[in-house]
Amino acid sequence: MKAAVIVFPGSNCDRDMAVALRNAGADVTMVWHKDEGLPKGMDLVAVPGGFSFGDYLRCGAIAAQSPVCHGLVEHVNRGGYALGVCNGFQVLTETRLLPGALMRNAGLKFVCKSVDLKVATSDSAFTRGYEKDSVVSIPVAHHDGNYFCDDETLAALKGDDRIAFTYVDNPNGAKADIAGVLSENRRVLGMMPHPERAADGQHGGTDGQALFRGLIDQVVSA
Repeated sequence: MKAAVIVFPGSNCDRDMAVALRNAGADVTMVWHKDEGLPKGMDLVAVPGGFSFGDYLRCGAIAAQSPVCHGLVEHVNRGGYALGVCNGFQVLTETRLLPGALMRNAGLKFVCKSVDLKVATSDSAFTRGYEKDSVVSIPVAHHDGNYFCDDETLAALKGDDRIAFTYVDNPNGAKADIAGVLSENRRVLGMMPHPERAADGQHGGTDGQALFRGLIDQVVSA
């Protein structure tokens, strides 16, 4: 599988994402945010977490204006896979590739700790490596992770089984405890927790490995 990892100024998880993907078997290319397009033949575009543009208010909205994001939208519209983590989840909502928005945490404090997540669906390339309703431990580190959508959108997410992960103990006030959502074609996942920070035994946990391995197995076997 060929994967591109977008690098924004200020990002601090792009290399972590690349290492997690490579360790799972992907051929990874790093792409600067000012590039006009993506390398040809990419199966997955990863929009990493971190603090693009200083993590100021709605930094995802700023990052979404980067030239490479036009290529990201085209890639998704062609049916390509995309994974956005934390700041990357914000970018995916700001580009309207995923519904909803990420607001400041309900407690107005930065949250940095490992949290328990419930796997709400195993029906996607990203979650097929987990048992539905199982609980995994994945770190969060964000100030703007409070997922919001209107009631109509929430009903659609639930009806279409597009909520990927929910928090067991909601750390940021996210609506319906949502930690991650899928696109309509189930090929785009945005999530606030960082699976790339739980993909190696030296991280203190490996619950993120199944996400990367499941995704790559799905793409390779397709």
